[in-house]
Amino acid sequence: MKILLIGGTGNISTACVRLAVSRGHDVTLLTRGNRKRDPSIDGKVSVIQADINDVAQVAEILADLTFDVIANFIILKPSQMQRDLDLFKGKCGQYIFISSASVYQKPLSSPIVTEGTPLANPYWDYSREKIACEELCIKAYRESGFPITIIRPSLTYDTVIPVAIGSWDDFTIVDRIRKDKPVIVHGDGTSLWTVTHSDDFAKGFVGLCGNQQAMGEAFHITSDELLTWDQIYDAVGAAAGTPVIKVHIPSEFISKIVPWQEGNLLGDKSASAIFDNSKLKRAVPDFKATIPFKVGITRTIKWFEADPSRMKIVDYANQMMDHILDRYNSVFDTLKPM
Repeated sequence: MKILLIGGTGNISTACVRLAVSRGHDVTLLTRGNRKRDPSIDGKVSVIQADINDVAQVAEILADLTFDVIANFIILKPSQMQRDLDLFKGKCGQYIFISSASVYQKPLSSPIVTEGTPLANPYWDYSREKIACEELCIKAYRESGFPITIIRPSLTYDTVIPVAIGSWDDFTIVDRIRKDKPVIVHGDGTSLWTVTHSDDFAKGFVGLCGNQQAMGEAFHITSDELLTWDQIYDAVGAAAGTPVIKVHIPSEFISKIVPWQEGNLLGDKSASAIFDNSKLKRAVPDFKATIPFKVGITRTIKWFEADPSRMKIVDYANQMMDHILDRYNSVFDTLKPM
């Protein structure tokens, strides 16, 4: 298949490119060129250096090109979604929009999440924008037959550290753990979550490319491994070689101290979510997530350590955690019996 990926150099998309290439697909990346590509795919993909937001430039470059699959990993807003629907009309046999599992109902009426779970998130603008993008996709499919497939990743990692508070594409949380500083775990640490390695996500993604059962449909792609948030942080500590000093703080309290955390926590990670991947497995029978988090996070930390420039410490992240801890401790102290 001829596959065009918008992006293709990120935390999730890089693994998708590697797997698609290994399976013999003809892969083209449309990228601004601001991020380094995985050297293992050098010479194995075609690269179009352009900004997808420059519609005239991209339309001119792609004027005589068509693809079996076009997938965009970097759409955040409905205006970007509409741009793609207009730009790629008649240019592909399948268009894949990478949405987010955070679009699902918050709070959940059932902890078992299927693709039929209602989409509603009153806590997070990011999720509401993704929902609006999905609605444009479905409208285009119903009204004009635009060949859409919607994919919803949940917390997916490879070159990021997937904790709820304290790190993402930096090394702050590992540095903090190794210095025996306390880290924050939202809630009581017992709610269930699923963390998916990008290499496992890629199996589902590539399996849905060109898949007739995927047309007009939405799928989430996650691991079947269920972990508590305590287990997730402890696995990070084990991979870092140091036990974690965990402090449990209610999500509501954290969100009041740092309001932008409301979306991240109340709009996504505060309640248990168990993803049912039955629909994906019917469409892609060989899909199976095989990388346990304790194995994957060890690989991730080694990836950071292989290049010191990746081991960034974000001062704001440390200041935020210390501020939340100070406020929580001050409240806790006032409640102690005299």
